[in-house]
Amino acid sequence: MKVLHFYKTYLPASVGGIEQVINQLCRGTESMGITSEVLSLSPTKVDKTIEVDGHLVHRCRSNFEIASTPFSFSAFFRFLKLAKEADVIHYHFPYPFTDILHLILRIRKPTLVTYHSDIVKQKKWLKLYRPLMFKFLKSVDHIVATSPNYLKTSDVLVKYKDKVSVIPIGLDKRTYPLVIPERLDYWRERFGEKFFLFVGVIRYYKGLHILIEAARNSDYPIIIVGAGQIENSLKEQAKKLGVNNIHFVGRISDSEKVVLLELSYAVIFPSHLRSEAFGISLLEGAMYGKPLISSEIGTGTTYINIDGETGVVVPPSNSIALRQAMDYLWNNPVIAKEMGMRAEARYWDLFTADKMAKSYADLYNSVLQSAK
Repeated sequence: MKVLHFYKTYLPASVGGIEQVINQLCRGTESMGITSEVLSLSPTKVDKTIEVDGHLVHRCRSNFEIASTPFSFSAFFRFLKLAKEADVIHYHFPYPFTDILHLILRIRKPTLVTYHSDIVKQKKWLKLYRPLMFKFLKSVDHIVATSPNYLKTSDVLVKYKDKVSVIPIGLDKRTYPLVIPERLDYWRERFGEKFFLFVGVIRYYKGLHILIEAARNSDYPIIIVGAGQIENSLKEQAKKLGVNNIHFVGRISDSEKVVLLELSYAVIFPSHLRSEAFGISLLEGAMYGKPLISSEIGTGTTYINIDGETGVVVPPSNSIALRQAMDYLWNNPVIAKEMGMRAEARYWDLFTADKMAKSYADLYNSVLQSAK
């Protein structure tokens, strides 16, 4: 069976949560007799095909962008050709250009959509896009939500509940680099053996401004890994409030990230808006046996982190509650360790890449058989 994945960006040009999910799927389903290819857009001057982790990635030149949505003229022809060769087409939502291609080209192959997130930020554009979005979602054969929480709280998904199933995102710990002892010593010497860790692209919905407010007059180290457009404004906020125990380390390699995950005391994930539909970095914390702190936003973050069991869940945008959660874990190391152990057990029970890949392989076969 051949599966074509389509999303606006992909590795190695862009390293985000959806890109990681697609990559894990391509690699995980290979042993099940599924050949995967990926079509994405790129600001490159010419279209080209490369190989990433054993599968082909077709990159079409992006011609222009509207509301964070890249468009490509050449993608029409490339998508049509690849769709004809595929047995199943797997879209990743939201990406409105997908809807346009699917509907204009009248794709008749078995199709499914992984619904990663509602559209939260682009509210003005959403009013124009909604008719197209509903027509697209109605036309596909199946929709996948990444957590039961998101299915329950999404006003869009509830309209299609008869053809929605839940497949949680999974990670393969075997694909992560091994910890290098020398780097463990380096970071331990720099920040000590007890610190809170945040990992992620620094975006508006990550709630880091709330974390900085919560950290006022605290003395425990807080490490922020990642970069983004609002990084400088967050640094200015920390400086203005006199918060000097938050350390921005910028983008780092996967091998360095693994070292910090291994060394950290707890993982903190203060995302406060539904744009954070799942929380890959939060799941990585669970995978490495760390107690978790997150906010209740009705998404997959609270499917990963169960309040009082794997960590602490606080109300969104509440710096006082966030500070209390940090203080609680910091001052109760035995409880924190037990929570971390339960978080790791939950990862192995629900969130491995093998489980995700097997569920999708079964779904691919199901939609393919239904189309015959």
